[in-house]
Formats: sequence, C-alpha cells, structure tokens
Amino acid sequence: MPENPTHVLIVDDDMALLDSLSDYLEISGYQPKIAPDAESALEILKHNAIQVVIVDIILPGISGLELTEIIKKNHNVDVILMTGHQMEHSYEDAIKKGASDFIFKPFRFEEIHLRIQRVQRERELTTERNRILEKLKELATIDGLTKLFNSRHFYNQLQLEVDRTIRYNHKLSLLLLDIDNFKHFNDSYGHLEGDKVLKRIGDIIKICLRKMDSAYRYGGEEFTIILPETSAKEAIVVAQRIRTTIEGEAFIPSGKETGVVTVSIGVSEYIPKENIADFVKRSDSAMYDSKRMGRNTVSLILSENPA
Repeated sequence: MPENPTHVLIVDDDMALLDSLSDYLEISGYQPKIAPDAESALEILKHNAIQVVIVDIILPGISGLELTEIIKKNHNVDVILMTGHQMEHSYEDAIKKGASDFIFKPFRFEEIHLRIQRVQRERELTTERNRILEKLKELATIDGLTKLFNSRHFYNQLQLEVDRTIRYNHKLSLLLLDIDNFKHFNDSYGHLEGDKVLKRIGDIIKICLRKMDSAYRYGGEEFTIILPETSAKEAIVVAQRIRTTIEGEAFIPSGKETGVVTVSIGVSEYIPKENIADFVKRSDSAMYDSKRMGRNTVSLILSENPA
C-alpha cells in the first residue's frame, strides 16, 4: 500500500457495486469508504479526510448532482459523477455542478482507477500553478531584501488609501524615512553589512506599525509608510517611535565595533483634492528638513506651499 494512500468515498444505492468497487480500489492501493445515500456521505465527509468522491447521480433523497453542489461548497475534494442514464444527463451538467469528471455505467473498474489518477494529477497541477502565481504576485509587490512592499506597490496602495480617505472623510498620513549617512556605513563596513541594516530596519518598522498600516522600501535606503485614519499629530508619534527604536538598536558588523544607525523622517498629512505626487513630495521635503536640522529627527510639512 502507498505511504499516503488516497481516501475515496463511493456513494451509490447499489450495494453490489459499492462492495465490488470498494474491494477493487482497496486492492489498487486506495483507502475506500462507502455510503448508500447523500446523508451518509455527508456524515462521512464531516469526520474523514476524503480526497475523491465517486457518486451516482440517481440516489434516494438528495440526488448526486445536488450532493456534488453541497460537497464542492463545503469540502476541498474532487467529485466524479457516474450514471447509467446517458440520455438524461450530460458531461456539461456534471461540470456545472462542480464535478471534476463524469463517467457512464457500466464501466470497467480500471477506468475508474484512471479517472481518479487524472483528477488527482489535475489538482496537483492546479495547486502548483496557483503556488507559482502567488509567488510571482509576491515578487511583483515585495522587496526581496527587507520583505516590505516595493515602490511599485506603494503607489497603487496610496491611490487606494487616498480614494478611501476622500470617500469616508478620514485622515491619512505618510512617512518618508531615509537612513542617515548610509553611504558612509557601507564604505566602512561593506555592502553585506549594509544589507543587514536594511533588513533589520524593515523588521523594526513592521514591529512599530498597526495592522492597517503598510510599509514600503521606496529606494536604496529610503522607506515609506502609509498610515490610514491617522492625523499628522498621531503620525509624528509613530515616526518618533520608529526613530528612537532604530537609534537604540545595536547594529554590530561581524568582527567590528558597533555601527550606529539613525534615520531622518518626514511627515505629511493628506490635503483634500491634493495630487498624490504633491502628497509624496511634501513627505520628501519634510525628510530633507530633518537632514538639514542635523539628522536623526522628525519633521512635518502640513501645507502644500510651506513658508
């Protein structure tokens, strides 16, 4: 018997077929269970890890087509429908109800074996395809080093948050953060140590945020943070929390003295009807104000045309 045999449920009111097909599947390496009607089948599904259900369309009480709909709604399994009434039911009927395959009686048991293998192979391919698509989606939106969102995703999300802010008349704030003298750090300790700093700062930022907030690697050593439902005053508190946490972190390059890292942060709050580019530009200008004031500080620009 295979190490992880497939668990198959056969649903039919023909007890002779149930017994013989169950015996064949067990000899073929499957773990079969049988049910004479839909109610019994649903009870078995509730308490057992079934991968494939083989069900006759004609059943007492709930029909096989109705049972297929119920199964697909509540369980992650494949269904193979079978019928001896070729003129009354079609492959299209079965697929519309969610079945993975359809077979006419009478059939050879070897054919059932092949059908089970096929639907399982298709499930594996679908699972792998979905995994690859999710990975590609992640690569398109996630920065590989810091595991924060990337700048491409930043502008998409910022537009969504601005639209939401306008719709519900909520506050929205933005932080732009830049590592102070990061070139000097890289020159002193090397880019591998610099990458460790970027990754650690990404971790610190995530720790300092709420679930509704989102953080992005904006450029080489720049980060942006979107703070929904947050005023400028509240955003400054978040910015200071991030700044002081980074300042207090012990960045220790391998075999060398402790490397001190600080950040300069710019804060802006969204102004109604403001262009997104101007919103981002205000955070950028505020961040450069922090640089001009000696770095390792937080600055705020509230208006579009600061004096």
